[in-house]
Amino acid sequence: MSFFKSIFTKKPAPANNTRTTLNELFKTMRESVIVVGEDTRIFASNEAAYEAFGRRNGALENKRLTEVIRDLNLHEAFRRAIEEEKVSDVELELIGTDKKYDVRIAPFEFDEKRGAIGIFYDISQIERLENVRQEFLSNISHELRTPLTSILAFVETLEDGAIEDEDNNLRFLGVIRRNAERMHHLINDILELSSIESGKITIEPKRSNLPNLTDEVFTNLSSKAAEKQVTLINEVPKETFVFADAVRLEQMLTNLIDNAVKFNREGGQVRVAHAEENGSDVISVTDTGEGISSDHLQRIFERFYRTDRARSREIGGTGLGLAIVKHLARLHGGEISVASTPGKGSVFSIELPKK
Repeated sequence: MSFFKSIFTKKPAPANNTRTTLNELFKTMRESVIVVGEDTRIFASNEAAYEAFGRRNGALENKRLTEVIRDLNLHEAFRRAIEEEKVSDVELELIGTDKKYDVRIAPFEFDEKRGAIGIFYDISQIERLENVRQEFLSNISHELRTPLTSILAFVETLEDGAIEDEDNNLRFLGVIRRNAERMHHLINDILELSSIESGKITIEPKRSNLPNLTDEVFTNLSSKAAEKQVTLINEVPKETFVFADAVRLEQMLTNLIDNAVKFNREGGQVRVAHAEENGSDVISVTDTGEGISSDHLQRIFERFYRTDRARSREIGGTGLGLAIVKHLARLHGGEISVASTPGKGSVFSIELPKK
């Protein structure tokens, strides 16, 4: 803190001038800054500190530190800085919020009086990103381990002699192939999502024929629908055009309709419809499945989030489809939403702006 000392101890100035100079200096800092005197009252602070700690309490100046921030470790660190001239690093988590700070507290002299300065580095976003990273690594490890374990087990079985078993060897190879395809799809979806989030994917919106695109997706998924005896119904009026990148729109529809088939009941239906609402095109995909409880609706578009992990593993899927749809919709300047009634089904809606 010698830099600050050199500014404020060479020529003593009136307290008001010192406070003004400090405040002007601190305005340039993004970090929250609080200066405390020997009486533990706040002598100076900046706008960032007010935004973080003062909204409920009003102006910070002249208040005791204990009135503004209630944290014993923080108070003790300020005391050590004032009385023992010790520098401390403290982690602060504001109660009732999701804010976390790394705080550097050091001795600080002003107007020939001892005090302490605290610089609060907001690490909330870093913490959230770290949690996302850890969750992603945990999920991806699990999703890759499951098919890989199956592949290794059946390869070992074949190596131990089952390759000569004409009744089962093709079945074992089929299991290996399906699990390899599952890993392949997962890696493709991860790369796709990563490219979208990093801005590497661009779209070229133009007038796209929605009923034709829907028919193409239905054709591609017809065999899956037939296996579950699910009826695919295209309710989009002929000559309905939306302003979108046709390739990406087909990708969004494929993910939504594929999910609607997978999680439907046997003999159910999947309907695709179109409507104009508030100057936007709304494409809805409705299924007659089990529906989604309200507890899960807020997180359904998160990567790898599953409402029923056991069933999801049983019927396949990477857990990234809805996250990809969300990002592609936003890339178009639109949005994706869901409404669901447990036991009756779900409606996923893509809202796209008109040209």
